[in-house]
Amino acid sequence: MKKNTYISSFLLLLIALYGGSITSVKQSEPVITLNVTANHPLKELILQDFMVVEYVALETTDEFVCQGIVLDVGKEIMLVINIIQDGNIYIFDRKGKGLGIINRKGQGKEEYLSLFRRVVNLDEENNEIFVSDDRGINVYDYHGNFLRRFPRGAGSNFVSIRNFDRYHFFCRETSVRVTDKSTESQPFAIISKKDGSIVKDFHLRIRRGIDNRIRTNEGFTLLIASSEMSIIPSFSGWLLSDISSDTIYRLLPDFRLTPFMTRTPSVYAMNPEVFLIPALLTDRYFFLDIVKKEFDRNVNGGIPSTALLYDRQEQKTFRYCLFNGDYTTKKTVDEFFAKSNEIAFWQKIEAFELVEANKKGELKGKLKEIAATLDEESNPVIMLVKYKK
Repeated sequence: MKKNTYISSFLLLLIALYGGSITSVKQSEPVITLNVTANHPLKELILQDFMVVEYVALETTDEFVCQGIVLDVGKEIMLVINIIQDGNIYIFDRKGKGLGIINRKGQGKEEYLSLFRRVVNLDEENNEIFVSDDRGINVYDYHGNFLRRFPRGAGSNFVSIRNFDRYHFFCRETSVRVTDKSTESQPFAIISKKDGSIVKDFHLRIRRGIDNRIRTNEGFTLLIASSEMSIIPSFSGWLLSDISSDTIYRLLPDFRLTPFMTRTPSVYAMNPEVFLIPALLTDRYFFLDIVKKEFDRNVNGGIPSTALLYDRQEQKTFRYCLFNGDYTTKKTVDEFFAKSNEIAFWQKIEAFELVEANKKGELKGKLKEIAATLDEESNPVIMLVKYKK
């Protein structure tokens, strides 16, 4: 099929998506300005007040014992791996029942080198699993049978891969491109799920790419992991960003980019740089992280950061504490970013933590019921957080 035919079908699809479904970001909404150096007031929120929370207790059997690192969640199944390098991909249904285990780790052409920090995508419409490594993207069915491979130079050059529709992914390219002597650009693209070919690409123009690496006095290198947060699904739309840009953009149905939020001061005027990284957009709140490019051994992870939200109803910016309402204590919900248009984000909760909390009377509702069925050796419980409709 010719590229022009692809693009025409995309335009029709996007018009249908944006015009026929709920879109949180309205055309007339003014551009938000955020001061990344201001001392913003604190706001406390309960997650269940504005999101829907579902808990999935992963079945524990002799065969299904896993560490609960969730890679993708669909309407019917979820893909889970271990943090250790064993190559297992566990397939659970949305109720937590184990359905199967895939392991194609190896050096062969039909195998993947590793699953650590790699892209694994679930495509339920076609019953396919996509696994990316340094050589390309392999495609398997739910039984682990090899179907096809994208060679390096096609889809394998992309990160932050999101499902766009049944036939395409929405991705960010791994590196910036020089557009002229004074500017660069961060490319994004829509690629074919069949062969990884680019169907449509577009760019965020930036002054220059900023290095996201931080070197410690001991010679270690820390990375500010921003690429996965560069494409944020928001209901039927998308927000695009880059740490080297002073603007977070909204993607329009005709693929034009329009400003959604701008920052002050400019990232290029700061030393060390302070990065603005989007995390989640709901009907009312826009959650972000402010990350400082320096090493501080006194903070968790070594990189200073501040969690912020913009309240679109009050039109004000706050620091925030977000609590899980299924605890009787103030249990915070930390480190999340948008995953898909159906499930905002997911987190794992260790079984031993739930068992202990239940003994202390710190749980209520459905989470308390689930904890009562666990022991300390059970698989983790997965918290799925969904948008309210």
